[in-house]
Amino acid sequence: MTGGLRRFRTPAPRAAPGERCEMCAEPIGAEHGHVIDLESRTILCTCRGCYLLFTHRGAGGKRHRAVPQRFKHAPRFGPGMALWESAGIPVKTAFLFRNSVQERPVAFYPSPAGATESLLPLGTWDELLAGTPAFADIADDVEALLLNKLDLGFECFLVPIDVCYELVGLVRAKWRGFDGGTEAHEAIDGFFARLRERSEVVADG
Repeated sequence: MTGGLRRFRTPAPRAAPGERCEMCAEPIGAEHGHVIDLESRTILCTCRGCYLLFTHRGAGGKRHRAVPQRFKHAPRFGPGMALWESAGIPVKTAFLFRNSVQERPVAFYPSPAGATESLLPLGTWDELLAGTPAFADIADDVEALLLNKLDLGFECFLVPIDVCYELVGLVRAKWRGFDGGTEAHEAIDGFFARLRERSEVVADG
């Protein structure tokens, strides 16, 4: 059973020079940090100063948190198949994270309509983390497990949450027709190729 994502929005594209921090209105360039509003799930583009204010848990009245920039990659991820079968995910990619406001893990997959939620069976989150100990310290709200179904199994990444919404935006922009079309699939393949290049490779359990 799935339901549309209601409280998320896809983050805006990275700001061009001349745009401003969404917290203090200072000018920001193309390379900048992101801060997430834990209540609205809005991702804010921020200057370096505002980003650093929220790098510590509990800062900002526990409402805002900076999105970290670490990337890990498990090229073979055994628990992926069980997740697909139990959650009924209809596409090749999905991302999961723990929502501290709701006090539960949640799962979404990209679709032409945006990020769509898939309900997780009890215990799934713990099983996924047990499958790769290097992912055990994943941060609530701001980091996610991004799974990708390959021809011979699954791969899994630990990524900043904004990367997942970058993928969601990519699918929305490129998808055409029932199967997405060649352009969409090439763009998605390119997204994961770049992600592999920037990620630290880790072993599964």
